[in-house]
Formats: sequence, structure tokens, C-alpha cells
Amino acid sequence: MIDIMHPTEQIASSPSKGVGKVVGFTLLVCLILAVAGGGWAYWVRTHATAVTVVSPEASMAAVKEADTAWAKAAAAHNVEAVLSYYADGGYVLPPNLDAAPNKSSIRKVWTDLLVKGTEVSWTPGAADISSSGDLVYLEGYYLNTIHGSKGKTSLERGKYLSVWRKQADGTWKCVADTWNSDMPAKK
Repeated sequence: MIDIMHPTEQIASSPSKGVGKVVGFTLLVCLILAVAGGGWAYWVRTHATAVTVVSPEASMAAVKEADTAWAKAAAAHNVEAVLSYYADGGYVLPPNLDAAPNKSSIRKVWTDLLVKGTEVSWTPGAADISSSGDLVYLEGYYLNTIHGSKGKTSLERGKYLSVWRKQADGTWKCVADTWNSDMPAKK
């Protein structure tokens, strides 16, 4: 006997019904992936920071340039300009004095150094950079000339070491500074 089915019954019992489910599921997965991808792209656009690659040599050159300008400010006896080269939280370890751990104590050190009749100069020497790229270690040599009240001039030469940190605005500021004389101690 031959069973004749109604055309709609044949479609309903057809294996193509499973294909429709697969196509619907595939479309749903594609939609979810598209939304997730769009969300990821939005997150990257709004949270990514620009990465600027700067060579270590360029960083060390920038610090030496800043150090040279700093020396010019000291030679001009401009205490406020000298202070501007220190980072917030920077400190100074001056010879034969207590540490200067804040801007007001650093100001006092430099005010006492940059008195009338004193010439201060220094020249940067070798530099090195930390592996993180945000610290530069700089050594150099200084010369202080003191003109006494009776026409006598005395010289002091020595070396210094300063540590510079790259700031959020891209500038370099000194975070630690120390120096000492090459001259024999006075007895």
C-alpha cells in the first residue's frame, strides 16, 4: 500500500528541519562573536595608551641636556630654577650635611651654596639607563670657585651622581642627587 502524505506533513518530517536549527544556531554564534568583537575593539580604543618607543641613547642624551641647563641655572645663582629640576619627592645628599628630603630643605642647601662670590659649574659625564627605561644614572664633575673677601680664591673640584626619573609629561627630573670633593679633607 502506498501512503500519500499531505505536502506540509512531508516538509515537517523532512530531515531539513535539523538543517534549519543548525543554520539558526550558526547565525546566533556569528551574532554573538560580532558583538563581542565590537566590544573588544571599543575597549581597545578607549583603554589603550600610546606607546612611544624611545631609544636608551635618546633618553640619556635628554638627561645630559637637562643637566647642562641645570648647571647654567646654578651658575646664574637662580635657586628657583635649580629647584625646578628636582622631581616631587626628590632628595639631596650633600657632603658634610644632613640629607635634604624635600623641596624646602633642598632650597636651603642650594641657597647656602649659591652665595655671592661663589661660582658653581658642572659637566655631565657618563650615563646609564635602567632596564625599565624610566631611570637614568648620571655622573659628572663639578668645580666650585670661592672668591674670598680678601681677594683670595679657592677651588674645589669633585664628582657627582644624580638619578633622573622620566615624568608623566615626558620630561626628566632628578630624584636623587649627591656630590663630594676630590680635594683632601681639611685638618
